[in-house]
Amino acid sequence: MTQAAFLNPSDAVVSTHAGTIAGERFQVLDSWRGICALLVALFHFPTASAISQSSFIGSSYLFVDFFFVLSGFVIASSYADRLSQPAEVARFALVRFGRIYPLHLIMLAAFAGFELLRLMLPQLHGTGAAPFTGGFDLKSLLANLLLLQGMGFEDHLTWNAPSWSISAEFFAYLLFAGVVFIAGARAWIWLVAAAVTAPLFLLGFSTHHMDVSYDFGFIRCLYGFSLGALLAWFQHDSIAGARQLLATSGPRLSWTLAEIVMVAVIVAFVSLAGSNDFGIAAPLVFVLALFLFAHEGGWISASLRAPFMLTLGALSYSIYMVHIFVQARLINVAGLVEHKLGLGLVGDIVLRGSPATGFSTGWAGTTAIVVMLVATIAASWITWCFIEMPAMAWFRRLSKRI
Repeated sequence: MTQAAFLNPSDAVVSTHAGTIAGERFQVLDSWRGICALLVALFHFPTASAISQSSFIGSSYLFVDFFFVLSGFVIASSYADRLSQPAEVARFALVRFGRIYPLHLIMLAAFAGFELLRLMLPQLHGTGAAPFTGGFDLKSLLANLLLLQGMGFEDHLTWNAPSWSISAEFFAYLLFAGVVFIAGARAWIWLVAAAVTAPLFLLGFSTHHMDVSYDFGFIRCLYGFSLGALLAWFQHDSIAGARQLLATSGPRLSWTLAEIVMVAVIVAFVSLAGSNDFGIAAPLVFVLALFLFAHEGGWISASLRAPFMLTLGALSYSIYMVHIFVQARLINVAGLVEHKLGLGLVGDIVLRGSPATGFSTGWAGTTAIVVMLVATIAASWITWCFIEMPAMAWFRRLSKRI
């Protein structure tokens, strides 16, 4: 992830369930979405560098849960009082589908194209599985095309592995719309039920703590999504009002101190809890962080409104969806260079206690991380400009015909 909350830009002006006018876009939360997407990319990139081997990066898969929490907050803020009619539900589903599916489809095509290339060029086989086997078989391709890869239909991660989160999130969208359509103002009761039962389910059945995806990914998504939606349900209007007051006075010392403490808590929590059951509390930590930074009251928030940070926020979904493909191709290229020149760039490494193939020396790993981040952001800019934005505009136009 998703994926996720970073999948859902806030509307400029929205009407909440209370019928009042909410504020403008939560720019700081957008920037956090971009930061979290890059941290997930770092988590997936195999190198022997101290950065990759650190406990913080090694547990940064938890930032997917920030996406889920933010997604629930944004969706509930924007749609909690706009899903009372079947046509509104249909428009919602179509717009959400158009937000996530086009880029997902393009990335599936990119992975499938590379498998075809491996099939035609045996020298690209390497030591891995044969083309269209393992996590790239045709059966799992069908599941990915149907957005079922995060709903318990697979027994391992397949194709564009991080896309499990958008699968789970899309069905969370549909469930939210159905609950609000049926229950109306009492939908929050169902959100509370999901937010309470989901972590208990994970504690009882997950063998990998919070690190679930293809198996219990939907439960994990529903947990964070429900917490974010509940925050919007009960606090969105008060947050919007407080933001307007804070905007007139500029960043305040008290809010800055609170933001510094919150960042320290997040770093410590992720570093310590990612490998044990305490990680199941991640959505609770992130909903507190979201509540704090939604106010945009401190100097950290001010720095996150810088143009570059806002650009990262805009590119966050693309960053999340393209980074695995970019990383794999970088390793392919480095492997070819290694074969020709024997520089010791890539090889078998131990990444956080598990065997992996990656950049095998400290200097090569650190350099590769910088190259990977730059290449991922560049590729994300291209997909954002030529896939994400045109697709969103097209699906919004289509939804207006309903």
